[in-house]
Amino acid sequence: MATLRTTPQTLTVSLSRAEKLLGLLRDLEVPRSAVREVTVVPDGLTATRGLRAPGLALPGVRQVGTWRGRGEKTLVSVRRGQPAVRVRLTGQRFDTLLLGTDDAAAVAGELTRA
Repeated sequence: MATLRTTPQTLTVSLSRAEKLLGLLRDLEVPRSAVREVTVVPDGLTATRGLRAPGLALPGVRQVGTWRGRGEKTLVSVRRGQPAVRVRLTGQRFDTLLLGTDDAAAVAGELTRA
């Protein structure tokens, strides 16, 4: 499961070894000033939009990788029945992060604090 850590200056996304391998991803660090919007999504699987390229998608179970669609690139790591945090970014490699977490509301609250 992806882990989000915040400092006053940065947002760090640490992925598990399996997520890195299956999604062809790497850990990500972005400045907090790049965070444009943070929302809680009740079900991350249904919130994923676009085409997977590259990554893993087990329909109804798990999605991890990069999803692309209409000028937007999203880093996705979500599981069935797990809420997710959607983080919209500006000026970064990914336009959006969609990450499953057990306590999405707390993570979103921490990200919105300045």
